Amino acid sequence: MAETNEARYRVGGMDCAACASKIDTAVRRVAGVADVSVSVMAGTMIVRHDGSSDLKAIEKKVTGLGYSVSPFAGSAVLADDHGSHEHHDHDHGDHAGHDHDHEGHDHDHAHGKTEIEGLHGHDHGPMAGPWWQSRKGRLTILSGAALIAAYAVGHLVPAIAPYAFIVAMLVGLVPIARRAVMAALSGTPFSIEMLMTIAAVGAVTINAGEEAATVVFLFLVGELLEGVAAGKARESIQSLTALVPKNALLEDNGQTLEVPAESLAVGAIIMVRPGDRISADGIIVSGESAIDEAPVTGESTPVRKGVDAVVFAGTVNGDAVLRVRVTASAADNTIARIVKLVEEAQESKAPTERFIDRFSRYYTPGVVMVAALVAVVPPMFLSGAWGEWIYKGLAILLIGCPCALVISTPAAIAASLSSGARRGLLMKGGAVLESLGKVTMVAFDKTGTLTEGKPQVTDVVAFGRSEAQVLSRAAVLEQGSSHPLALAILNRAKADGVPVPPAFELEALPGKGVSGKVGGETLDLLSPSAARERGALDGEKDARITALNDEGKSVSVLLVNGAAAGLIAMRDEPREDAEAGLSALKSAGVKAMMLTGDNKRTAAAVAGMLGIDWRGEMMPEDKQRVVVELKRQGFVVAKVGDGINDAPALAAADIGIAMGGGTDVALETADAAVLHGRVGDVARMIELSKRTMRNILQNITIALGLKAVFLVTTIAGITGLWPAILADTGATVLVTINALRLLRLKGQ
Repeated sequence: MAETNEARYRVGGMDCAACASKIDTAVRRVAGVADVSVSVMAGTMIVRHDGSSDLKAIEKKVTGLGYSVSPFAGSAVLADDHGSHEHHDHDHGDHAGHDHDHEGHDHDHAHGKTEIEGLHGHDHGPMAGPWWQSRKGRLTILSGAALIAAYAVGHLVPAIAPYAFIVAMLVGLVPIARRAVMAALSGTPFSIEMLMTIAAVGAVTINAGEEAATVVFLFLVGELLEGVAAGKARESIQSLTALVPKNALLEDNGQTLEVPAESLAVGAIIMVRPGDRISADGIIVSGESAIDEAPVTGESTPVRKGVDAVVFAGTVNGDAVLRVRVTASAADNTIARIVKLVEEAQESKAPTERFIDRFSRYYTPGVVMVAALVAVVPPMFLSGAWGEWIYKGLAILLIGCPCALVISTPAAIAASLSSGARRGLLMKGGAVLESLGKVTMVAFDKTGTLTEGKPQVTDVVAFGRSEAQVLSRAAVLEQGSSHPLALAILNRAKADGVPVPPAFELEALPGKGVSGKVGGETLDLLSPSAARERGALDGEKDARITALNDEGKSVSVLLVNGAAAGLIAMRDEPREDAEAGLSALKSAGVKAMMLTGDNKRTAAAVAGMLGIDWRGEMMPEDKQRVVVELKRQGFVVAKVGDGINDAPALAAADIGIAMGGGTDVALETADAAVLHGRVGDVARMIELSKRTMRNILQNITIALGLKAVFLVTTIAGITGLWPAILADTGATVLVTINALRLLRLKGQ
């Protein structure tokens, strides 16, 4: 395979999918270009080429169409190997925030000569600064002023009124016409600019100069509003990067220095004061504090975290000084990865969006044909008045512009992906977002997904002593052990405030348990089979153990001086929100099932508590088989797991959802991820998808509905050019505003 190189650019001034397709069509025509991907929401363009391309020619094409373009720092040519990916990861993380602020201005200086003033607008990613300072804003104001001047002149000297309106119209139309010609030369003959230019020139020829000038002005206002709305959607995800503080307090040889957060190396120790935002992903080395994770996860209650707990960049430290060891560089921290995933997701198109792109390819030329027929047929064959029917034809030309239709899907999807990401619901692309709403069966992994993933003490049974005494003696033997069952006993002892005196002669009995001495007593904590060997269990105690085992609990037996003193039962308990999360799925009409590698008794017990179907004792390939079976039965299956042993099943499902702490494997293999491991988030994800699809449907209805109404009223002669352009830009703005509703976070 020939070596492919990759060049990445920031492109300013795009505000709808029509912009992106114009750029795409133009750049693909440059010799040596293999592939182009343009993202309106991220404001980026990636060009893959064979090295023979003239990159300056590519930039010229884009600036000619009226957009600003600037290469990402240092990404002129990248060989297509792993290096290239690392490289652009970096760009996304490090520069996302800053490039946006300065990009437009640098650009003005750099390309001031080649760029055409007043072209396709605001060249900052999202509109940086107030709208009236952007090019699009300045042009709109200028055009409006010219229009008012024309009215004034026409009023004072009626004889020159027609010429005044023509001049006013040209102020706005010249840049539009220039863009139309560039687009046509680059392979997009039916652009909105072209339709606009034909309509305005046509209106002048039939002596409707006043209307022509007004229509041009209204068109510019509509574009300006579109730009503002697109900027809003773009900012919502970019604002995540702003959560990470710019500086950090680095510990260096016993001193603390304030350094830029971007310069922190993995392994560095930083100090975080109460009330500060944490400046990097890391692990707490000392201190315990309540951490407010709402900015990143939308979780409203602060989470208490102590030594060895994982913390995210951008979250707020509550009440105590923490020392944190950095685990990820600025470009790879959770927030940078979320932003990168969302930007990549916005570049991958949803089926609906692909359909609409194809539809609009035939739709616009179709509209031009209809407009031409309306203008020509009645006067030629039905003795209509030429002036009147040409006017109607021009109005239809404007009504037909597909802007609102083309933006209807990507705007909704971008807003949804952003609002999901802010709640820790990551979806990789429009297609995933679309199919989530169709899910009819969710297969959950058990350990760590429906349950906490670590055992907890559920029962303490004492024989002839108090429960506290049994717990205290068991905890004595488990001190210093890091085994999950030992930790469960120690946590329970700490929670109940039971004293844990130090033990002597602690000894591990492999495969059986532990023994030791304390205060003159010999203590053993054994498995039931080891206790039976010692003859410490009678029929009644055995029956108790069996009953606990049947509830899916593992049991340890405490012996004091060789006699059974008590039982401690433990089990991996369901997460607090598991039941609520499953009932949310049920009420949405989605079935749920639990697949687990655990023994059938434990599986049955947990499933019984949650009221859910289950299959137990399954190997990873068995889980995959069940998923395939469910699909055969006609279910659309989502598989939820923590991503490591579940990779085969995650891949087999229609949608694989990775759960919890964002393990890297999970984020890579799954189609979607729930960062906070809440079971209820799966139902929220499905609900978000359904809301998005409803929103898209509303958008398409608004776009086509308004056009249909005005088409009829125009032909009937009720409405003219002004309402036509209002119908188009109005629909675009309505559709965008409707899509932005998805940014509001509902249902915490």
